[in-house]
Amino acid sequence: MDPAFSILGKIFKMGFQPSTVTLNTLLKGLCISNMVGEALDFHDELIAKGLFLNGVSYGTLINGLCKMGKTRSAVKLLRRLPRLAVKPDVVMYSTVIDGLCKDGFASEAHGLFSEMIDQGIFPNTVTYSSLIDGFCKRHQWKEVTQLLNHMSHSGINMNVITLNILMDAFCKAGRIIEAQTVFAKIMKIDLKPNVFSHNILIAGYCMINNVQEASEVLNMMMKSGLRPDIFSYTILIEGYCKNKRLDEAIYLFKEMRSRNLVLNTVSYNSLIGGLCKAGRISFVRDLLNEMNHMGLPPDIVTYNMLLHALCKRQELDRAIALFERIVREEMRPTAYTYNILMDGLCTGGRLYKAREIFQYLLMEGRHVDVVSYNVMIKGLCKEGLFDEAKALLDKMEDNGLLPNIFTFKAIIGHLLDRNEDEKAEKLLHKIVSTDVSFK
Repeated sequence: MDPAFSILGKIFKMGFQPSTVTLNTLLKGLCISNMVGEALDFHDELIAKGLFLNGVSYGTLINGLCKMGKTRSAVKLLRRLPRLAVKPDVVMYSTVIDGLCKDGFASEAHGLFSEMIDQGIFPNTVTYSSLIDGFCKRHQWKEVTQLLNHMSHSGINMNVITLNILMDAFCKAGRIIEAQTVFAKIMKIDLKPNVFSHNILIAGYCMINNVQEASEVLNMMMKSGLRPDIFSYTILIEGYCKNKRLDEAIYLFKEMRSRNLVLNTVSYNSLIGGLCKAGRISFVRDLLNEMNHMGLPPDIVTYNMLLHALCKRQELDRAIALFERIVREEMRPTAYTYNILMDGLCTGGRLYKAREIFQYLLMEGRHVDVVSYNVMIKGLCKEGLFDEAKALLDKMEDNGLLPNIFTFKAIIGHLLDRNEDEKAEKLLHKIVSTDVSFK
């Protein structure tokens, strides 16, 4: 951007006036460089010099603001346009509507949609798609239906993107039959389903544990001449692992490699997660070696899965060694990482070590959540240290963390084991008073 602005300075020094195309190019350059604030300052300087900008200029600024998550500023700029002698167009409105929907303000976006129509600016497929997506994410199906009807009456045809949005929403809501219907509609109106369409349906079937149908969708995709991408395979591998069909997951993983797809850490994690849950650690080690060989370092998700498997198998020394490696490699262990290790240590009778880690987290001001407290309370109760567990419960509440049913179950179970029914009953009354629900 610096050399570009040097050329602008040269234009002024030579006594020329830059054209709107020149100014728009600079505005676009600033916006795509994530320098939207500088773009707005540049805009103000140009207006102060008496230079005029056009709809393309403001469309660029509005788009830049929305991409930076500054949708409110984009709305204000859109409102200013009439005073700047620029008429807002469908692209500007659609951009702001899309930004509002992405921020979760679908109702406000719909208000802008109505305003747009009142001004004689007619929405297009992009406008409708953004609004439909916004309402789908909020499960406001009535509004979605109204928009689809309005779209149909306005003579605007849905495209694959609109239909993919609907499919994705139905799948995430567990409404796979409606998703199938939309998929069929794509083909019925002579639109070719793309890879994303198939991936949505694969994910939908996997969500309801119907991996057989998900596999059929993958085969259908290949038969139609489409090349499955890395997400197609990753989704289905996770589905197989979830349903404990590891041999099929491994076969699919090998097929993915044979098709020369560029694998990433997420691809490996999809299989590693299933293998860890099944206790097939030797296979996991092979995959970790392969990842390192390919220059794909395992991330904290990979290590968390392996740590959980080791703790579950009570291979605590190896779990501790792995945790030390995570810290040594500066992988930034999460609260979940610490909770896995503390739970494994408590279960394996190493309460002293879990207590050391928990105290370290408190002293260092690290994030300690309800699960962390629950793990320690359960571990203390297991060792018969009820008073210490009760003190930890009080400390938890003092720190503004609300106990859940698992917190109380650990203590109540311990009291019942010790035949201290009266104390258990008092704690049950506390559960009712704090509105903790049993699940």
